[in-house]
Amino acid sequence: MSVQEYLDKHLLSRKIEDAVNAAVRAKASDPVLFISNHMRKAVPPVITKIKARQILDSRGIPTVEVDLYTNKGMYRASVPSGASAGMYEAVELRDGDKGKYLGKGVLKAVNMINEKISEALIGMDPLLQVQIDQAMMDLDKTEYKAELGANAMLAVSIAACKAGAAEKEAQYNFDLAVPLYKHIADLSGKSNPVLPVPAITVISGGKHAENNLAVQEIMILPVGANSFQEAMQMGSETYHHLKAIIMEKYGSVGYNVGDDGGFAPNISRQLIVFLGISITECLDLVKEAIDRAGYNGRIKMAIDVGATDFCIGKKYDLDFKTPGKSGQDFKTGEDMLELYTKLCTEYPIVSIEQPFDKEDWEHTKLFSALGLCQVVGDDLLMSNPKRIERAVNEYTCNALLLKVNQVGTVTEAIEVVKQAKDAQWGVIISHRSGETEETFIADLAVGLATGQVKAGAPCRGERLAKYNQLLRIEEELGNHAIYAGENWKCP
Repeated sequence: MSVQEYLDKHLLSRKIEDAVNAAVRAKASDPVLFISNHMRKAVPPVITKIKARQILDSRGIPTVEVDLYTNKGMYRASVPSGASAGMYEAVELRDGDKGKYLGKGVLKAVNMINEKISEALIGMDPLLQVQIDQAMMDLDKTEYKAELGANAMLAVSIAACKAGAAEKEAQYNFDLAVPLYKHIADLSGKSNPVLPVPAITVISGGKHAENNLAVQEIMILPVGANSFQEAMQMGSETYHHLKAIIMEKYGSVGYNVGDDGGFAPNISRQLIVFLGISITECLDLVKEAIDRAGYNGRIKMAIDVGATDFCIGKKYDLDFKTPGKSGQDFKTGEDMLELYTKLCTEYPIVSIEQPFDKEDWEHTKLFSALGLCQVVGDDLLMSNPKRIERAVNEYTCNALLLKVNQVGTVTEAIEVVKQAKDAQWGVIISHRSGETEETFIADLAVGLATGQVKAGAPCRGERLAKYNQLLRIEEELGNHAIYAGENWKCP
């Protein structure tokens, strides 16, 4: 085939002429670069290849990573995993081979991507997020994604979302990709991105740490900051003051950290534990750290109780991690309600997550009705639209903790956030205990303007990856950056 025949076959002469004319009209300072970008833009974007692999998360447990290729680039995504999974959330697909990674391998999920999902999606436009996610759901056909695995589907969905952002033209400069948070905002119908208030973990307990603290996390919220950058400064300084206080009280062994980077001192090791003393001792430590940092009044506190983990029947065992005491002093729902009321009165607590068991709708509703703080549904809701609908109708709680891997696709994550916001709920975009260096939830929180993000302590790399991405986004937005601040519940 001659050069002229090749040009004629692919209509290149016309396309090159159009590119040259565009460069002339734009008075391009670098016409070769302009023409190259113009030609690249003229090619419709399509998914050409999807390749998955098994990697390790922050706990050394296997998870899924995906490289999604289009005719213009490669886009990578990985997914997190939690310490526990509920029966109403999307299902992770794991190998179950006890001889490898104690049965937690994800090669089945990897194969699902490489053999089934890739075949269904190759040739699709990465800008069509809804259609891509629907194609995977149609391929799976189960309510909780048990066939393909939510870990497989989410990794592909996030990678496709990144590809869609990269393929979308920027409004004023066509050779720049649209930021991921802006693409997510477009997908959701939002227009104004908002930097969230970080719920920064400072003390870890529950299943996230090997101490005897029953509750899962104590967090600080820098609601009085004027920017996200200042919020992280306030959070980091308070975190380091807390480290010094723990060192003074418990010695160097006291500031070991949990899965999400919070300090894990063995609270009340020498004390007789009664209702709430472990929690109050921790809150006193955090309050002292806030005071030392000079942020009293500008930083509020939050608790992730994770009560499902220590609920037995209809009673709660705050000593479930204390050898020799577990099972000896159960608390009723009424006892726990009394404890939370006391804590909200004595400390600057603005949010309590999962205060009761996942099926204890009655006491969760009673606590919400008191109006003492934001009451967040985690295990209660499992990011499940049917359970969210029930909670909205019954006034059970007033905030959603969104864990993207509990729903399984970007489209469904956007839909449940809309569902919660339509009910005038708060929304927290959350990490998991098993994380990777993936930063997607940072862009998701900004794009959906949730006003709250939970990404752990200012300590471990996989946690800081999210916070650092938020710092970059704020810098990129410049004078247009809006920090949720005091409007964190309804930005």
